[in-house]
Amino acid sequence: MRTLVTGGGRGIGADIARVLASDGWEVVVCARSGAQVEAVAAEIGGEWMQVDVSDRASVQRMVAEAGEVDLLVANAGVSEGHAQRPSWEIELDEWWQVYEVTVLGVHLCCRAVIPGMLDRGRGRIVITGSGAAYLPGGKSTAYGPSKAATCRYSEMLANELAGRVPVFFFSPGLVRTELTAGGLPDDAPWTPPELAPELVRKLSTGGYDALAGR
Repeated sequence: MRTLVTGGGRGIGADIARVLASDGWEVVVCARSGAQVEAVAAEIGGEWMQVDVSDRASVQRMVAEAGEVDLLVANAGVSEGHAQRPSWEIELDEWWQVYEVTVLGVHLCCRAVIPGMLDRGRGRIVITGSGAAYLPGGKSTAYGPSKAATCRYSEMLANELAGRVPVFFFSPGLVRTELTAGGLPDDAPWTPPELAPELVRKLSTGGYDALAGR
C-alpha cells in the first residue's frame, strides 16, 4: 500500500509520514523543501520528491513517478505570516499564494490521483483542514478563508466520490509547528502533536469510512 504525503518535510506532515511508515505503508514524502523531505524519507525508509503543489506540471510528475497511490494525504499549506500586518499591506502575490497552495494545491493533487483510484477500485483521500476555517476570531483574510474553502471543497468532493473513494478532512487542532511558532502564548490551548497523525492512521485503515465527508 502506497501513500503520498504532501507538506511532509516538517511539522504535522512529517509526523503523519512517520506514523504511516510505522504502520507498514510505503510512504512518498513530498514538499517544496527538498532537504527536509529527503531527511524525513531517510528516517522512515521511504521515498521523497521535491514538489510544488500549486504547479500543475509538478503535481502531475509527482503522481506519475509515485505509481499506484492508495492514500493521498493532502497536507501542504502556507500562511501569509504572523506579523499581523493589515491585509491591505500584504503583497498581493504573498496573499494569493496562500490560496494557490491551500486550495488549488489540494485540488491539483486530488484530481491527479482520483482517476487511478477509480480504475483500481480502491483509494482514500485525507485533507488537512484547520480550526481557522470556522472558529471565531482571527484577522487573516488569507489563511482562514482559504482553509474554509478547502473544507467545503473536501465536503463536495466526498459527495462526488461517495461509495467509491472516501474523502476525509480534519482539523488537527492547535499544534506547535513552524506555522504557529511565535504567534501564540505558551498557555494557549495547544493540542498534543501525536493526535493528528494517529487520526490519519485510523482513517487510512478503512475502519472509519462512515466518517467520509464529515
